[in-house]
Amino acid sequence: MARDLGTKYICYKCGTKFYDLKKPVPTCPKCGADQREAPVAKPTSARAAKAVAAKEPEEVEVPATEDEEPEAEEDEAEDED
Repeated sequence: MARDLGTKYICYKCGTKFYDLKKPVPTCPKCGADQREAPVAKPTSARAAKAVAAKEPEEVEVPATEDEEPEAEEDEAEDED
């Protein structure tokens, strides 16, 4: 016969696994930390990771104007002579 021990917790301070035994304040039996004060972890999903990566600025290449010739083409022209 299964017993209802309440909600299962893993203490955010010491990592101890325990049940709250349906008490109003879930405190860790080992270190006494109140589990309601645990920091909220941000969800990390593949979609969220892609969104963060997409926000990074990319380098944009500026096309050369007609007045300016790329130096690489000038070097190639000199080598042919």
